[in-house]
Amino acid sequence: MSLAGIAPPATTRPHLLAFLGGLAACLLVLLAILPLADGALPGVFAASLLLGVGFVLLDFGFAGSFRALLERGDGRMTGASFAAPAVAALVILPMAGLAEGYGRFVAPVGLSLVLGAALFGIGMQIASGCGSGVLVAAGQGSRRMAVALPFFCVGGVVGSLLLPAALRLPSLGTLDLVAWFGPWGGLLVTEALLALAAAAVLRGAWPGWSALRRAAIIGALAALLFLASGMPWGITTGLTLWAAQPAQWLGADLMAHEFWQVPWAQAALAGPLLASHSSLANLGLMLGAFLAAAARGQLRHGVALGWRGAAGAALGGLLMGIGAQLSFGCNIGAFLGGASSASLHGLAWFLAVLPGCWLGIRLRAAFGLQRRSTDP
Repeated sequence: MSLAGIAPPATTRPHLLAFLGGLAACLLVLLAILPLADGALPGVFAASLLLGVGFVLLDFGFAGSFRALLERGDGRMTGASFAAPAVAALVILPMAGLAEGYGRFVAPVGLSLVLGAALFGIGMQIASGCGSGVLVAAGQGSRRMAVALPFFCVGGVVGSLLLPAALRLPSLGTLDLVAWFGPWGGLLVTEALLALAAAAVLRGAWPGWSALRRAAIIGALAALLFLASGMPWGITTGLTLWAAQPAQWLGADLMAHEFWQVPWAQAALAGPLLASHSSLANLGLMLGAFLAAAARGQLRHGVALGWRGAAGAALGGLLMGIGAQLSFGCNIGAFLGGASSASLHGLAWFLAVLPGCWLGIRLRAAFGLQRRSTDP
């Protein structure tokens, strides 16, 4: 995600009517979720709204930082981003290990993850946005992300059909630091590994307190969402449901496929869309970004999008959706959620996404995008 690199807003005047419309939309969502049986939903929605506001106000992202790292060797923003899972882990690991009702993201490290993360990296660069970036920029009114978002959702469904076969590819299995060292030992090892990974990316450079502070705030807000939801923040499941439920309504028998025969997937597919924590959090992230952008006069609906940009957004969104399913999440669910859960698949995802980003950067010009990052 690179909010600064998409395009400058046409005006910085607050959009009062848009802001009021966003508040009305938030009220409608609250009215829709209050009758549902899950008492965690209002907290999930509130925390995701704060995340959307935070991403806009902090101008925090991932896609541009990967370009800076791979093109210029500038790892300051990427290195600083490791502060997000480091902060979130301070809450997630003790709570998941010691408190009832809280869990973690633990996934296997294998070819499925490697292939999926690489696909995601390609898509992230040619769409010019990551999992969180697509939602945040779409909330700000970006035409590019309005194209990428539905294709991400469709890609998630395609990936769900491919995942059972991908899971049969060679794998090391789960590499869970909590299982090896316990909650507190797992936390210490997790923080040490994140610090070492950041140091390797930074290579002696200093990211600056501002970059570290922004990443830490995102990590703290992710921890807040975890406290409300009971699970780390994830995006892919919700986006997949946004395409899967309409497909089911139109007659596609998704429940005949292996992925959708798992009890939680069946329940999510058959239940209300806003009852899914991931789906609700995605909507909250977009609305929070919309409110922040409207208040600051930074709505992006006026930025033109040519056919090459639309093609890149569509293809990038599709690849991100497929890749996120195969790699057990995007930059949020796999990297931030996995690393903060003391599962080594989070750091493995980070390594595996780099070759995909490298290739995607070299394809950007074909879709009318600058190759080099313009992020600070």
